Amino acid sequence: MDWKQTLKNKLQNSNKPKRSEQELKDEEMDLFTKYYLEWRGGRKGKSSSYQNIPRFYYRLPAEDEILLQKLREESRAVFLQRKSRELLDNEELQNLWFLLDKHQTPPVTAEEAMINYEHFLKVGDKAGSKCKQFFTAKVFAKLLHNDTYGRISIMQFFNYVMRKVWLHQTRIGLSLYDVAGQGYLRESDLENYILELIPTLPQLDGLEKSFYSFYVCTAVRKFFFFLDPLRTGKIKIQDILACSFLDDLLELRDEELSKESQESNWFSAPSALRVYGQYLNLDKDHNGMLSKEELSRYGTGTLTNVFLDRVFQECLTYDGEMDYKTYLDFVLALENRKEPAALQYIFKLLDMENKGYLNVFSLNYFFRAIQEQMKIHGQEAVSFQDVKDEIFDMVKPKNPFKITLQDLINSSQGDTVTSILIDLNGFWTYENREVLVANDIESTADLEDT
Repeated sequence: MDWKQTLKNKLQNSNKPKRSEQELKDEEMDLFTKYYLEWRGGRKGKSSSYQNIPRFYYRLPAEDEILLQKLREESRAVFLQRKSRELLDNEELQNLWFLLDKHQTPPVTAEEAMINYEHFLKVGDKAGSKCKQFFTAKVFAKLLHNDTYGRISIMQFFNYVMRKVWLHQTRIGLSLYDVAGQGYLRESDLENYILELIPTLPQLDGLEKSFYSFYVCTAVRKFFFFLDPLRTGKIKIQDILACSFLDDLLELRDEELSKESQESNWFSAPSALRVYGQYLNLDKDHNGMLSKEELSRYGTGTLTNVFLDRVFQECLTYDGEMDYKTYLDFVLALENRKEPAALQYIFKLLDMENKGYLNVFSLNYFFRAIQEQMKIHGQEAVSFQDVKDEIFDMVKPKNPFKITLQDLINSSQGDTVTSILIDLNGFWTYENREVLVANDIESTADLEDT
């Protein structure tokens, strides 16, 4: 085509009426839709793997979505029932024990019945589908120790199975109280669980029903004090199962539990009554709350005023007085000073400036109150410099001028250090430790002579 024809065509096109702005926009949208659909279809053709990605987020029903909430609760209940039916019942456990005993691997010794891997697999085939998960090479290897014939203890294996079944039963039982269905219990959820557990614990038969609410509060506080250090108001069910508190609580099913075990068990009736009785004894004005003056008589009555001031500054109070729940946290901290959660509680009180560490000023501030108490009791005051050096020697902090919470925990001397700073009796015990040890040795020798 020559240039003349090209110019003629251009002039002809220029004479066509121009399209409106709306027509141009419509054409643009049509083209966009066309190319987008082509691109989307082409992408599907290239790879369909994205279609296999499972859904990982499910929105929780809102408060006003009653039907969805009920549906979710029912589906969870059905799911937990199904999981419960998958567990071994008493009859199946008894049958498993008979099979294990029948397939003992010689040589038979008087000490313990043993079984090798070949017989172990035979028992697994006969025990039924519910037991398959326990009869694996991994489980056998876990329980294999130093047996010459490559066998494992039948009793150890059976105890392993029993423990697994118990953990799953307990997990399901706790999950029934997990209203949110998110794998954790709120304070009210755990309170309901323990309240309904009380009738199943023979060791709590003697408790008056009027005391149930105080008992539940006492029991729940231990879980939350140690398992919810950030005070979120909820605890993971996994954490409850992993700690020993549930074992201690369910130990109360034993009708023949010794007196010593009851006294050392926080969840026992004598322990709960002891703690609540102390609270009532401290409450001189019988208003159900404790003032700073009333709390000062706690224990041996030798906690310093400076420390008590910090307790009432940092802890939750009502018109300057402490309720039973706050008192329980206080008791748990002072009775378990070796535990990280207790040290965290006390450290927060000692860290007046909220710097995350204790320096010489902090130590001096608290120890000065100990020195004043010593003068009141006619004791010779001890030099702060000596005590400060001893504290830093015990803790050995990373920074030679600052003691962090982690330093206290790592040193395994946190209970001693905190006692020196907050309690005259604790400081006196530390100062006279050598004399006390000598007296203990003499007392032991006298008992042996008699």
